[in-house]
Amino acid sequence: MEFRIDRTAFAEAVGRAVRALPARTPVPVLGGLLLEADAGRLAVTGFDFEAAVRVEAEAEVAVPGRVLVLGRRLLDVCRVLPDGPVSCALEASRFTVEADGTRFGLSTLPLAEYPALPAPPAPYGTVDGAAFATAVAQVAVAAGRDDTLPLLTGVQLRLEGGEMTLAASDRYRYAVRRLEWQPGVAAEGVVEAVLPARRLLDVARSLGRCGDVLIGWDPPAGAGLIGFEGGRTRTALRLLDGRLPTYRSLFDMAGAAVAEVACEELAEAVRRVAVVAEANSPVRLDFSSDGSVTLRAGYGDDVAAQRLPATLTGADEVPVAFNPAYLLDALTSFESPRVRLELLGAGQRALLHAVPGDGTAEGAGETAEAMAGEHRHLLMSVKQLV
Repeated sequence: MEFRIDRTAFAEAVGRAVRALPARTPVPVLGGLLLEADAGRLAVTGFDFEAAVRVEAEAEVAVPGRVLVLGRRLLDVCRVLPDGPVSCALEASRFTVEADGTRFGLSTLPLAEYPALPAPPAPYGTVDGAAFATAVAQVAVAAGRDDTLPLLTGVQLRLEGGEMTLAASDRYRYAVRRLEWQPGVAAEGVVEAVLPARRLLDVARSLGRCGDVLIGWDPPAGAGLIGFEGGRTRTALRLLDGRLPTYRSLFDMAGAAVAEVACEELAEAVRRVAVVAEANSPVRLDFSSDGSVTLRAGYGDDVAAQRLPATLTGADEVPVAFNPAYLLDALTSFESPRVRLELLGAGQRALLHAVPGDGTAEGAGETAEAMAGEHRHLLMSVKQLV
């Protein structure tokens, strides 16, 4: 095996593929990257049974071949290589990397012990990469972090007709985002699957500038994998078992009071007053029909407050309190200048979504179906107010 490649392209391919490697593994070969050189290209693959990432780059291949090298060690080497062409070769059991007089020798891992890679799922449709990256980021903040409840650490992806729905929940919040996608000729029926949120977010970010992203699925055999391909990167993610609980009844906010406020100003105010709050202490928001909301946090002599302009309809006043980290996650997931909050009161759920169009209120009676296409984020308010 012998090839020559541009240092930037080499480092980018290795950097993307290494993200699939496990942080710790009892199987040493899973810490390796598979390098395959053939016919003017280099393919770099990382795999850990949950995800497989394959990145291709142009290369001058003198001798085709395959080698398995410790991924993070190779990435460290790529980071310190000088700019320009890089020459790589397999010499017996050593993989050499040389650039502008700098030479590294790396030990290799046994190829015979490397597990068989999953076959990429068949093309099923396409989605705009930038829109997909934005949508995944908006819902992934609501996914759980507790690995003892793996289902709640995922993002549920649903494909039906020309609509894609992404959803995530950790039991205390529930985020949903809908966007358009283009079904392929093989697409039929409904696809519903839960993917690891951290993995999906990483994939979506890497494909955000790739234009159209190809989604792969093999029904019914595709029950185990969904693929994403854009540019020279191809990723397959293994699904999590189960389905998230339905959100339609949760998003029914009949009888709720409706508040509207500038999204960025509210987020900044939450950050500001929360500095005096103890860990896990809430931030209280007092919405009033006089055109304001007052934020309060802290206890005793350590307190903070800030007043902001806000509108409230459907009630004279509504006091609510939220975990400040959860509230900030929700607010920063919106791209609109103003956010609408449908409020049922302290200790009950609150539904956040962007103020549509010109920012005029459309009332609190809109159903979840009427809000199709919009990003919505449900939060549970706390019972005890500050």
